[in-house]
Amino acid sequence: MAKASRNDRRLKRHERVRKNVFGTPEKPRLCVYRSNCNISAQIIDDVNGNTLVSASSLDKELKAQLENGGNKDAAKAVGKAVGERAVAKGIKVVAFDRGGYLYHGRVKELADGAREAGLEF
Repeated sequence: MAKASRNDRRLKRHERVRKNVFGTPEKPRLCVYRSNCNISAQIIDDVNGNTLVSASSLDKELKAQLENGGNKDAAKAVGKAVGERAVAKGIKVVAFDRGGYLYHGRVKELADGAREAGLEF
């Protein structure tokens, strides 16, 4: 039997965590996706199935500021952007869904940037 790949193990962790982390209109879910070259975050209301706010290192205004979309500086900028957009829409408290990734490096920087922008989780 072949050994599970790193991404397969991440997806199993993500499924296990998603059983308990659920976004509501009062406390939506901040979901993180990380690739080798970019990082993105969405604030999702799972009850209605809506994405309320999103930000990515591929956004035009962020891409112009960033030299590289896949490093800690880009992750912090994406976190600040999603936090500012959420606060502008009246969202202050979220449930953090790290997507099966370890809370380390770029994921941690994104969370710190969102906290600096005013989100609580």
